Amino acid sequence: MMRGSEDMMAVVLQDYPSSQISRPMYRKGERLSVIAQDTYWWRVRSLQTGKENYLPNSHVAKVYHGWLFEGVGRQKAEELLLLPGNRVGSFLVRECARERGAYALSVKHRTIRHYRIFRLDNSWYYISPRLTFQCLEDMINHYSDSADGLCCTLSCPCLSSMSPPSDVTNRAPPVVMRRNFDWKKVDRRQLVGTDSHSDSIVSYGVRNSIATYLSFSGNQDPAQMRADNRKKKSKSVYGVPENALANIDYDNL
Repeated sequence: MMRGSEDMMAVVLQDYPSSQISRPMYRKGERLSVIAQDTYWWRVRSLQTGKENYLPNSHVAKVYHGWLFEGVGRQKAEELLLLPGNRVGSFLVRECARERGAYALSVKHRTIRHYRIFRLDNSWYYISPRLTFQCLEDMINHYSDSADGLCCTLSCPCLSSMSPPSDVTNRAPPVVMRRNFDWKKVDRRQLVGTDSHSDSIVSYGVRNSIATYLSFSGNQDPAQMRADNRKKKSKSVYGVPENALANIDYDNL
């Protein structure tokens, strides 16, 4: 197996495995980092989800400079540019199927527009004969500044602004911060109230737990409880009052 480069980028051309077989591990348009490649299988890492696995080389295409797509035909270029996240001016450069070594520029506008990129004998490139460029990078830079005859100015490479898939669920839950408060000033009723709609400083579940704990110990003063505990030399076994679990919602356990 030939090792790849961390700088070698690729894009998924079609869902793998097919959604008809199982839930896709990689989805069309997902951008990848190529770790290693073999004749038929590539080991890749998703830049969106971080998933690392093997993918058939028929489902992936290398991407150079962020916009030069290797092995992508006209139809596949249109499919990629029509994916959500690509805006007007999104583009890619692909090799022409009709002529080896020739390229085409595909741009998203009202429809997907395709422009043949010609190459002179001195290896300079052009779309319009009045403008020639020493390399493809110079051509892309020029049309990124001005449409100059194209349907629109080039805005960004295809898929470069794609966000992670909506079904990615491995996300940390949001953290909500609350202002500090003095526990000594807290009304006991705010802690033990079991009304789920009451305006309390602690959640309904926490209040239930506090109420249950207090039901074990009764209404004994906390200071007195600590004094009594110090006097005990053996462990105590508490019986659970019949109404201790009355307010627990078992559907949430």
